[in-house]
Amino acid sequence: MRPRFERPADLAESAELAERLRHVYWIGGGSGAGKSTIARRLADRHGWRLYATDDVMQDHARRSTPQEAPLLHQFIAMDMDERWVNRSPQVMLDTFHWFRGEAFGLIVEDLLRLPQEPHIVVEGFRLLPHLVKPLLAAPEHAVWLLPTPEFRQAAMRSRAAPGEGFVWKTSDPERAGRNMAERDHMFTMRLQREVERLHLHAIHVDTTMREDALAERVTTAFRL
Repeated sequence: MRPRFERPADLAESAELAERLRHVYWIGGGSGAGKSTIARRLADRHGWRLYATDDVMQDHARRSTPQEAPLLHQFIAMDMDERWVNRSPQVMLDTFHWFRGEAFGLIVEDLLRLPQEPHIVVEGFRLLPHLVKPLLAAPEHAVWLLPTPEFRQAAMRSRAAPGEGFVWKTSDPERAGRNMAERDHMFTMRLQREVERLHLHAIHVDTTMREDALAERVTTAFRL
């Protein structure tokens, strides 16, 4: 049977697991905060392996069952309007599977299968603070990037051409976009509260922060 790591209590009981992952650095945070860019820079600079949690979402959906990840499989069954138009941002936040930590154990399983050399930098919004903290051999191995709404909006505009993106597959792209923006803002605020409660490291990212400066902030947080 596959080991399960979703529950923080399970994680906290295993110092051995944290020791096995002591070569891993974690970059979590809100959408559009620069996680992928900074993780790629660190991997290139230090010769590390990059593990992007966005890239394995489809694989993890296939590897999970409705019993293990009920919200994920409910989401898969929805049409685009059900996902992004017809529900409130609060309901979207509370029921979004990755925000609830579903299939987080598959991230852990993937990391345990990888060699311990070179180091690994993991990035993605799926890295919820309460799930990552029990895996840390040292607190300086993790940081969360928290974007302001203005920074996130600028980042999203730079990524997508007009008419592209999944919101345009809905019946009301403007409403879908507003819903998603509000949901993601609330998620960032939730991350901030959780990082503060758990005494973990966060970096606030606004429109005045340049990529080089953010990379140096993360490097300093990691004590590299």
